[in-house]
Amino acid sequence: MDPLEDVLALVGATSRLSAALAAGGRWAVRFDPPTGVKFNAVRRGSCLLRVDGVPEPVPLAEGDCYLLTRPLPFTLASDPDTPPEPAAPIFWEAVDGVARAGDGDDVFLIGGAFTFTGRARALLLDALPPVVHVPAATPEAATVRWAVGEIDTELRAASPGGTLVAEHLAMVMLIRILRLHLARTGGAGWLAGLADPVVAPALRAMHAHPAQPWTVAELARVAAVSRSTLAARFREVVGRGPLEYLTGWRIELAADRIRRSDETLASVARAVGYGSESALSVAFKRTTGLSPRAYRGRADAVG
Repeated sequence: MDPLEDVLALVGATSRLSAALAAGGRWAVRFDPPTGVKFNAVRRGSCLLRVDGVPEPVPLAEGDCYLLTRPLPFTLASDPDTPPEPAAPIFWEAVDGVARAGDGDDVFLIGGAFTFTGRARALLLDALPPVVHVPAATPEAATVRWAVGEIDTELRAASPGGTLVAEHLAMVMLIRILRLHLARTGGAGWLAGLADPVVAPALRAMHAHPAQPWTVAELARVAAVSRSTLAARFREVVGRGPLEYLTGWRIELAADRIRRSDETLASVARAVGYGSESALSVAFKRTTGLSPRAYRGRADAVG
């Protein structure tokens, strides 16, 4: 299995699109912290992105896009000196799916947000910087630009099923942006492991067969390195040892099955690599702070 696919499936990533923003002249719009992972793409013109807590503004040019991975207030503006208007009233008055700021429409952005299950922060988002910027000049960003263009086309055409198509295209864009981030920076945590030639084979093996009774020696054979090399490299890149990572991943899989199904805990334990319900319970409580039964009760109460 592909670890990135596994994690995206586990965090339940879904997308929604918001009204577009057309702006011109001197303008600035202040946004409240997004509830999900916000994205915007610049279809025309240029502007500045300022995110609270991020020291430098990000200049955005035509064709650029970005992800905001933290619930931080942010501002889009024509320049650094224009006082911002709150976004909510501007977007409440959107006409035909387009909100307007300033005077004119020499700048045009489309955007939306990705939402995830509660575990997304630990599994995915904490491994990303607050802002992931994809400049249009980046050659590898061609697919992102294609997806953004198709999203724009679907929304403008208002064809049957267009919103659903646009949302699926947004998911394509998310995966491409994550790939570009990995290619540029290597990421952090398990994301960094996906780009590491020693760690990646071991990660793929654990995700392909999480219930297998892996040892460090067996994982080292998969990675074609010595046991000590794998253990040291895995800890250096991912931040914990391979078997510690495996335990965490098994617990994530177990938690997902407990939330989504009525399987017995004994069946869940076998499916994720534990020989008994009691063995799963010990590892589960050590990792999450709750027993599997308490976790199921909490999930049932919420759901």
